[in-house]
Amino acid sequence: MVSLYKGLTAALRWVFIGVVAVVVSGCATGNPPAPTSAASPEYNYLIGPGDSVDIVVWRNPELSMSVPVRPDGKITAPLVEDLLAMGKDATTLARDVEKELGKFIRDPVVTVVVTSFVGPYSEQIRVVGEAAEPQTLPYKQKMTLLDVMIAVGGVTDFADGNATTLLRTADGDKQYSVRVSDLIKRGDVSANVEMKPGDVLIIPRSWF
Repeated sequence: MVSLYKGLTAALRWVFIGVVAVVVSGCATGNPPAPTSAASPEYNYLIGPGDSVDIVVWRNPELSMSVPVRPDGKITAPLVEDLLAMGKDATTLARDVEKELGKFIRDPVVTVVVTSFVGPYSEQIRVVGEAAEPQTLPYKQKMTLLDVMIAVGGVTDFADGNATTLLRTADGDKQYSVRVSDLIKRGDVSANVEMKPGDVLIIPRSWF
């Protein structure tokens, strides 16, 4: 192919590049369309590093406080040291805090309230490639592709939005195609799909 490319005239080289681009683009969009519905009704938010949680101990205000979840996924509170919080929902963490406090006080009753949301890395939504502002986002129940695109400011002028790939880690890294350009530039609501925790959107650059 390289020798063939060198033998072409300058004018034909652009045609050659265009043909290759079409072939590559066709391969890139060979994934099945993403399912419209994806959210699970049983979903519970899981705590991650960077979250903040309020620990409320009934009848023990001196033990109640707001604490951050450290980068290692653990929290430290009065009478509770280095307790793993990452990957747990608020109810599970409350029961774990009760067990720790039970070593010092009788029958503690604890409520945990999550007050800032980042979530574990495995559940964050990642947007890479030709997004206006590539970034990671905390997953929210019933979050859609449109919600994600609003958060990242849409796509660049060089994006091939309709060739976007959705990598779904929750389905064993299965790949789907999504029509970002139809959704945000043409207002085609049929292109809007629900996201799942851990989804990765890969927005390629257009060849033209």
